[in-house]
Amino acid sequence: MMFEAAKKVGVNDRDKLRRLPMEQQQSLQMQAGTQISLMTEDVVIVDTHAFISTPAGFYPGLPEYVLKTIRPSNFVSVTAMPEEIYNRRMNDPTRRRDIISISAIKREMDVQNAMLSTCSVLSGSPLKSVMNGEGKVQEAAQSVIDAIGL
Repeated sequence: MMFEAAKKVGVNDRDKLRRLPMEQQQSLQMQAGTQISLMTEDVVIVDTHAFISTPAGFYPGLPEYVLKTIRPSNFVSVTAMPEEIYNRRMNDPTRRRDIISISAIKREMDVQNAMLSTCSVLSGSPLKSVMNGEGKVQEAAQSVIDAIGL
C-alpha cells in the first residue's frame, strides 16, 4: 500500500521509498495504516517490515500512531538464518539492495526483534517468530497460519 501511494507522488522504485524525506515516509505510512484500518475482512494480513533502514538510521515500520490506527491482533516475524538472508539478498536481481555484511544482518535482526517486541508490548498482541529456511516455505506458511489461529 505504501508503494502504491508513493507511485502517485512519482516514486517508481520500491527501494527508493526508504530514501524519501522522513515526513513523506510518515505520511505514506499513515495513508497505508488508514487504508488497512478501513478493511472489513475477518482476517487482514499486513506484510511489512519491522524497520526501514534510512540515512537517518533505523525507522520503525510500525510506529505507535500506525499501531493505534490498525490495532493488530497478532505479530508474526518471518525470518531466516543470517547467511540465508545474505544469500537471498545478493541473488535477488529484482531489487537494488545495499551491499551488507552478515554481521550487519545480525544487527538488523536484533533491531527487528526489538522493534517487534515493542509493537507487541504497545498493542498487547502476541509475537511469534517463524523460521523460513531455504526450501521450507510451506512449513513457514503453515506456522504463520497456526500462529494467527486459522
